[in-house]
Amino acid sequence: MPKSMSLINRTNNKGPRMEPCGTPEATGLQSEKMLSMATRCLRSLSDDQTLLKTSYKTRESVVVGKLPQGVYPTELDWYPVNMSGRQTSSELFALATTDGKFHIVTKNGRFEKSIESHSGAVITLKWSLQGNSLVTAGEDGQVKIWSRSGMLRSTLAQVGSPVYSVSWDPDGESVLYAIQKQLVIKPLSPSSKPVQWKAHDGTIMKVDWNAVNNLIVSGGEDRKYKVWDAYGRAIYSSQPHHYPIMAVAWAPNGQFFAVGAFNTLRLCDKSGWSHSLEKPETGSLYSINWSHDSTLVAAACGNGHVLIGSVVDERLEWGNIVVTLIEENVMIVENVVNGTKDQLDFRDRIVKMSIGCNHFVVATSSQCLIYNTKSWSSPLIFDLKGLTTNLILIAQKVFALVDSVLGITIYSYDGRVLSSPKYSGMRTDIVNENLITLSNDTLVIQDNRDNRAFHVFDVGTGREITEKPLYHSQEVTHLVLDQAGDSAERSLAVVDKNNDLFILPIRNTNPLSKIKKIGAMVTTLKWHDKTNMLAAIQDGRFTVWYYPHAVYIDANLLQKCLVYKDAGEFGRSPQIASFLGHHCTMRTSNGALVSTAVSPYPIILQNYVHKSSWSDAVRLCRFVKDPALWASLAAIATAARDLETAEIAYAAINEADKVEYISAIKDSVNRNVTTSEMAMFCKQPGQAEGILLQSGLTYRAIQLNIDLFKWKRALDLAIKHQTHVDTVLAYRQQYLKDFGLEEKDGTFLQYNKEIKVDWPTIQNKIQLELENERK
Repeated sequence: MPKSMSLINRTNNKGPRMEPCGTPEATGLQSEKMLSMATRCLRSLSDDQTLLKTSYKTRESVVVGKLPQGVYPTELDWYPVNMSGRQTSSELFALATTDGKFHIVTKNGRFEKSIESHSGAVITLKWSLQGNSLVTAGEDGQVKIWSRSGMLRSTLAQVGSPVYSVSWDPDGESVLYAIQKQLVIKPLSPSSKPVQWKAHDGTIMKVDWNAVNNLIVSGGEDRKYKVWDAYGRAIYSSQPHHYPIMAVAWAPNGQFFAVGAFNTLRLCDKSGWSHSLEKPETGSLYSINWSHDSTLVAAACGNGHVLIGSVVDERLEWGNIVVTLIEENVMIVENVVNGTKDQLDFRDRIVKMSIGCNHFVVATSSQCLIYNTKSWSSPLIFDLKGLTTNLILIAQKVFALVDSVLGITIYSYDGRVLSSPKYSGMRTDIVNENLITLSNDTLVIQDNRDNRAFHVFDVGTGREITEKPLYHSQEVTHLVLDQAGDSAERSLAVVDKNNDLFILPIRNTNPLSKIKKIGAMVTTLKWHDKTNMLAAIQDGRFTVWYYPHAVYIDANLLQKCLVYKDAGEFGRSPQIASFLGHHCTMRTSNGALVSTAVSPYPIILQNYVHKSSWSDAVRLCRFVKDPALWASLAAIATAARDLETAEIAYAAINEADKVEYISAIKDSVNRNVTTSEMAMFCKQPGQAEGILLQSGLTYRAIQLNIDLFKWKRALDLAIKHQTHVDTVLAYRQQYLKDFGLEEKDGTFLQYNKEIKVDWPTIQNKIQLELENERK
């Protein structure tokens, strides 16, 4: 996440500022009312009725059309870019005018169609993200839905006051509109109820709903801008400005948004806090729009100018490396330990960059460059063919580029393409960074059609590991893969809309059968970069699980493997930015970075365990005398089936019953029996049974199911292997007798008729089985 950002004019200006850029002789003294950005240029209209096209690169403007006499524009919206990266429908836009009509206009200014739509001026309009619907609103207080061809589909709402702004939800199934001080989310389905809430203390002038982060931003005459979630819950409210907020607009990538007022242009993080504030002498800013790659912003100004600026001063930190974007194609890399600085110049505008795992990956508008953080002089370079790189995901051995056209491509750090994971209906132009995660061997992404489902891919092949997507019971809001260990132990952390935290072994045959809840009221989380530690903010506390996989062994033991402290020092709604070494860095609600120390001993402990240095691990725990560390060692040793270490660790945390159990089984003559008993200790009866059957210990497998009261399974095994059927029947009869019950199962009734139960014979058979085990 950037530490600071500024908006600058993309001319030769040196300071972080915004200056007007346009053609005053073309716009005259008329106020610039609206603008829209296509893939390579900008269109603008004003009260002088002139349609201008401005190039991103040259800043040259040309007149491409003129509105009919007496027709004045109020808003325009460019038709959305499709997944191929090309403008569809002959590159056109929708134009709202004061005569009660909206118009479909080509890029060259030709009016393709004009539709009578409202009584009085059409104030606002917006294409759905899918491009198949258009919503309009006007002075008559009506909100209407139209088809792409201009056919009226429905009148969604009719209110008693003008509607100044509208926006679509990411799925194109609901419309957000403003009624005076109220915001309303109205589903297109007549049977669904709208969501309405008071959002401002003055008339709301502008709203925008982002498809990537699913957040809403609004601004109004109360001089505030506010951020909301899709349920109308407040996330951020600004302090009052000097003038009403006239324009707000999300960057397409959902990372930040721009706010416009009189002589004011502000760049804000998605959480609401301000990156930078510019004070151009341009009058009110009536409209704001972004380029598709979220690097350029343009604003239509009251003095007839158009401001064009780029996002700079983006700052990334990893370890002792700090990278700062100082111009659109220039960055400074600084090693804060030895003070060395390197300047990196690029041929094209930088679109996205990411650092981590000793690598720095940069995506420009045409190339991808891979740097090793130990040498900045010779990057590996290859060309990009997509439209926009939306995300860069970094793991220890691989990285992924998420492109709005090409989808997801996974590379090795030598530039070799490993795979291109894809599922039916995947849309990578609206991928949320919280809902896609990468490790060395696995990629997980939420299904954009069902927010409860997520797909699991193998990095090497690009194929889905599971036959069908995995479904959680609730809407998923965060997906995070751990980065340590081998693929067989890979775990996925899942947070749902109730803020409950779950983990599951994602490479397991049936992962959802192993899903375990480990936390509640979780708002942000991060795995450690080199171990299986997990940090989160939950219920107002900063919590670190030294070994969260302990939940698969003993849920009570998990509670002893965590440490926590009050998160009040990090401010309101902090977000974990990184978890490296023994420091966890949080970004506070005002944008500041705050670091907190985490004990280094769990990292040392897991390094010892990785090397199978169990004696060193025990000595470390004895030296530190931390119960959470002992509990972590107990869980790790149990999972690794190291009984000696597990016994010592459980004794240190006063788990007498577990110590007694381990002591009883560790001296077993048959090693397979011991391994099976440890699987049972870890609450894995299926694995325990499998071990016994593979070892030829059929009686033990049958007795295991009898002890668990799994009578049907015990009988099925006895019948299949043609042994100890009478043993199962005998224990079943004894069980029913003890509880005063009668046999009602047909299979047992049948075998009870066919086989006579003789306890002395059964006991002799059992004794013989045990003697054979000892041999």
